[in-house]
Amino acid sequence: MRIAPKALSWIGVQLDEIKAGPKVALISDESVHALYGEQVIASIRSSGRQVYPISVPPGEESKDLSRLAPLLSFLARSGLGRKDTVLALGGGVVGDLAGFLSASYLRGIAFVQAPTSLLAMVDSSVGGKTGVNLPEGKNLVGAFHQPRLVVVDTETLATLPPRELAAGMAEVIKYGLIADAPLFRSLRGGTPADLRPIIKRSVEIKAEVVSKDEFETTGLRATLNFGHTLGHAVENAAGYGVLLHGEAISIGIRAAAHLSHKKLGLPLADVRDIEATLAAAKLPLHFPQVKEAAIREKIVRALKLDKKAEAGVNRWVLLPAIGKTVLTDDVTGDDVEALLSLIATPPGTF
Repeated sequence: MRIAPKALSWIGVQLDEIKAGPKVALISDESVHALYGEQVIASIRSSGRQVYPISVPPGEESKDLSRLAPLLSFLARSGLGRKDTVLALGGGVVGDLAGFLSASYLRGIAFVQAPTSLLAMVDSSVGGKTGVNLPEGKNLVGAFHQPRLVVVDTETLATLPPRELAAGMAEVIKYGLIADAPLFRSLRGGTPADLRPIIKRSVEIKAEVVSKDEFETTGLRATLNFGHTLGHAVENAAGYGVLLHGEAISIGIRAAAHLSHKKLGLPLADVRDIEATLAAAKLPLHFPQVKEAAIREKIVRALKLDKKAEAGVNRWVLLPAIGKTVLTDDVTGDDVEALLSLIATPPGTF
């Protein structure tokens, strides 16, 4: 991984370093391409490579099976071969979509990530998970396909909308909660002005976990899903795009913290500290639509389809203490109902 200002301007040199093939398909979304597409195209061309750009509409709706067939045909018409590369320029949606595209085309060609959102920099660009959504749930179709290179240009964060920046902080806070208590404590005052240290530390934590359990066979990688069990279900029930991924995860983190207090005795003071840290990052802590019976039913249904469930039973990541995790399936239907009532209301009212 390369983390540096202006890293996109020398991406062609970095493709030389990994001995990338002569053709590059540049997959982006329309908004990101307008900001950085020409810069990246120029750098790729300066390395003597041919570049074939294509853009999809921004937003979670593009992370859909219906997008794959036209993109696969685009790669074929562009003449990409086994030695060529798919380069994802954008946030997590583009990275997941382009990653699955590269894993599928010719049964797998090289893949490079150039994440432009904080969320993608610290989470989805690292670890090799790719995929698309189904109406029934998030990331239910996909493949493990590791990128050959990840290029993080920290200057792209200057053009990130405040809501998107906050969404990325949800994952940073998660890393502190599951593996690095000092990192978590450093975030109590809100989003820091210099994001490079927390990007670097977040990537280190995820890379260490993934290196020990790349294909989720030991349970270690599952600890990265703290806050995601309920968070993904809320995101799905709300309708993709209503809540950003990080916003839904923030709500899920709050729920998991309260469940950790109930099941493992995580001190209530720590639960309140977690809520305050999420709030300081300008993240949502409740979703009042959960009061609607139809939304609650959708959440329960999405939980049953969670891709990490085993024999229909969800595995929850909980905290016995800040910086430590355990996995448990000892969560009842009554526990879930209590969590739904919790996240329907702001902190201090439940």
